[in-house]
Amino acid sequence: MNRTIFSKHGIALSVVSITFANVHVQAQNFAALVSPPRFELRAKPGEKIREVMEISNADARAAKWHVRTADWTFDKNANVTFYDALQPGSCRPWVAIEKKDVLLPSGAKYRYRFEVTPPADAPDGECRFAMLIEGDEMAVQTPSGPAVPVVGRIGVIVYVTVGKGKPELEIVRNEVAKVGNEMMPVLMVKNTGNAHGRLSGFLSGTDASGKQFEFAPATFPILPGETRSITLTVNQDKEMPVKIAYPLTIRGNLEWADKTVAFEHRFAP
Repeated sequence: MNRTIFSKHGIALSVVSITFANVHVQAQNFAALVSPPRFELRAKPGEKIREVMEISNADARAAKWHVRTADWTFDKNANVTFYDALQPGSCRPWVAIEKKDVLLPSGAKYRYRFEVTPPADAPDGECRFAMLIEGDEMAVQTPSGPAVPVVGRIGVIVYVTVGKGKPELEIVRNEVAKVGNEMMPVLMVKNTGNAHGRLSGFLSGTDASGKQFEFAPATFPILPGETRSITLTVNQDKEMPVKIAYPLTIRGNLEWADKTVAFEHRFAP
């Protein structure tokens, strides 16, 4: 079981897996780049779909990476945990990968193929798994002295909507919560569908002082059966503290899948 972190766009980032707790180090020679950062696909039961991800070696030396699939879960803090063992309901048996190892010279690229074949009797819903690209384990010296084994990794999340699978999102609550160092408007969004969804849209807000803001929802995936906190982030050119005088009224349209809904909510601490 290994953990990595999602960016605000729901993309799994390159991280280091460490076998000792409370040690923070970086692998110095893991220089893989992978594109695209995630896959969102559709398939019919019994249909085989083929996809390609491009792996690049940005190191000055040749590199060898190991490729495998993993199951994963996504917690409320946007951490994703990978699992080597098949989890209940895993669709990884539907997945075929090209090969387990990739050796690339410096600056080279490789188009890596994989296939997903939902069985003919697969129910409507969603297949989710990760493609993991990992380096060899290495020993890294820590500031306190002992060397610890670490592994560089990139996790690419794959979603395959099967048949008529789709999200059904509902805003069940709005609140003001501390996000980073600022108090921000937050939506609690419930997904009663059978596939993940993401909110999108541009919203306009006016606070108690009359100041206007433009907002957009964070694009974290909302998985089937879960309720997730989605921050409405301020669109601004400069990285500066956002000072909102509450109460705040936000209006506009929100979108997900094939739906567009009118949105108007008042936010107050």
